[in-house]
Amino acid sequence: MPGNCADRPRTALPSARTPDTGAPLRDPAAGEALLPYVVAVLGEHGTWEVPVAGHERRPDGGLELRGAAGGFTARLALGPAEVDLASGAARREAVLTVRRTAAPAAAAGLRVELRLGAAQDPGWLVPGVFYGPNRLPECERVYPRYEAGSHDPDGMVADAWAFRADRCATPAVFARDPRGGAALSLAQEGELGRQGVGFALLPGGRPALRLHAPYREEPISYYGSATPRPPEAPLHVWQPGAEHTLRFTVHLLDADPHAYAPVLRALHQRTPAADRPAAWVGLDEAAELAAYGLHRWHYRPNPPVLLETAAFDREALGERGDRQAMHVSWVSGTPYAHAMLLHARRTRSAELADAAAGVLDHIAGNRAPCGTFWGQWGATNGWNAGWTPDPHRLHARTLGDATLFLLRALRAERARGRDHPEWERAVRANLAVARAGQRADGRPAAAHHSTTGAALGHRGAAGLAWIAPLAEAAAEFGEPDLLEAARRAGAAYAGDVHDEFLCGAPEDVSLAPTSEDGYNAIIAYTLLHEADPNEPRWLDLARRAADWTLTFRYTYDVSFAPHTLLGRYGFRTRGGDQASPSNQHLHAFGLICLPETVRLARHLGDPYYLASARENLDCFRQFVARADGDFNAYRGMVSERFYQTDCFQAKGMLLTLSHAWSAGVLLYACETARDLPEFKESP
Repeated sequence: MPGNCADRPRTALPSARTPDTGAPLRDPAAGEALLPYVVAVLGEHGTWEVPVAGHERRPDGGLELRGAAGGFTARLALGPAEVDLASGAARREAVLTVRRTAAPAAAAGLRVELRLGAAQDPGWLVPGVFYGPNRLPECERVYPRYEAGSHDPDGMVADAWAFRADRCATPAVFARDPRGGAALSLAQEGELGRQGVGFALLPGGRPALRLHAPYREEPISYYGSATPRPPEAPLHVWQPGAEHTLRFTVHLLDADPHAYAPVLRALHQRTPAADRPAAWVGLDEAAELAAYGLHRWHYRPNPPVLLETAAFDREALGERGDRQAMHVSWVSGTPYAHAMLLHARRTRSAELADAAAGVLDHIAGNRAPCGTFWGQWGATNGWNAGWTPDPHRLHARTLGDATLFLLRALRAERARGRDHPEWERAVRANLAVARAGQRADGRPAAAHHSTTGAALGHRGAAGLAWIAPLAEAAAEFGEPDLLEAARRAGAAYAGDVHDEFLCGAPEDVSLAPTSEDGYNAIIAYTLLHEADPNEPRWLDLARRAADWTLTFRYTYDVSFAPHTLLGRYGFRTRGGDQASPSNQHLHAFGLICLPETVRLARHLGDPYYLASARENLDCFRQFVARADGDFNAYRGMVSERFYQTDCFQAKGMLLTLSHAWSAGVLLYACETARDLPEFKESP
């Protein structure tokens, strides 16, 4: 199949035209929005751009474009511009009808294109897949990156990209020029099969938004590693007289970088949800299963740890398939021991309580020379920095999360009349290092030296994770200077939130933007608003952070082949989150900020965020093993990865490892949701 033939030099088109002919969709003063042709027909041996040979404006404000080229006729009917009540933006529903008029049959695909005015920064957004440049030059993880004027497929750097729709949390593509913005959206599948989205920077620096039917993956197909796969350009065989329709939506926006948010909200609301929630089990049953699995498969008593993974296959692999290690947070550790302890106290399980408290004691009592936690415990090498490349580099997000959830465990225990002085000492020691690492502008360090505690750079948003424990410790310990440190940090990261680019939260993806960065920001700014309600910017930043985070959340149910595991079990993706553009699979980590998201919805008086949190919890009460043998797992096991597209594994597969964080975050969400009136279940 040809590569991105429309973006490489080609022979003259059948109908010559000037570059600016086509159909403008608005006054250029509000930003250019030009349909340069009716459709491009992408064949095996070249591309025919069907010129606008005729157009008609209808009395209702609609527009019809017609043309013919290469043995095809095309008619594009654009509905009248409607102001979407949910978004306030103008949108046009579009129906493209293409007919094969020549003989013989021809193999071809379709491309729709919308061109904007020249822009130095188009602000590309493909939800869950592409964010601005997508990969910073200094990012050590290799995955698709945008750079103007570049075409380096082997290095995954280009100025034109195309993706299959099921990679996208919402199948849409956004861009802007200095005067206005636009988006194109469509369904995951259509008459020509799986569809896709894309974009390109054209000569003159003009951003172009694209839709493809069938989908295209160009200039490479990303499978999760630094080795690119060949591009994919499936074509449909058009028999003489065959006619097919492509339906899509044109969204006309202003130049605000945040203009995507109301569009995604509107698309979510217009996408029909299933009649019944996706969850297989209720809150209490999910909590009981997750707690059982966390203790049965991940807990080890000597020393007390929660192993990061446990293999589904206990016969062939057994403990050889288990990762004999425990991070202090993130993929194991304090958040999930805290959740287990909450569950144990509620259900009066002394066995679970002793296990959970033992894990927390083990982490709190084994700190690095600098005073912070270590990053990870390993069965063979003991306490160490974790997955960072420098053995002395302690990742700020890992430390911050561990501090927050140890503090929450301490507060919950004190409310029941139990105290753990070593936990408080550990929290205080970590916060002291965090405060010492703040720059003059308040920005916390991205990492700390394990011996000295010195700041090891401030790039990225890993230090966002310090805001929450600083704010909560200020109230718990009665020390307002801790809140002042949290305020300074919140102000320092405000620019990152407004720039719509948060990166650096996980240890393993360098400076890639991730959904986990969004979760940290929701927690941080919601807590800042609650601790400092007279400062209005905290609530605005929390809202913006939530909107950005929801770009990773699937607004529709991906279609799976019935022979796949996810297809056979009827797995529903709506409410699940893409992990990141570099790790394209669904994960449940968004449950970590469920309480803050619900409270944010209350503060804003906006049920949209509550509905999204509810869908997130519904989604991940699927695939918690209800009994031995359920989806080839053992009771209480919870996978980390659901493959909704071809990345790392084939679409429709499930990672056959139970993860401590996957069971733990589900347990935490269920235990906290039980105390939220919004999640009360009928008896």
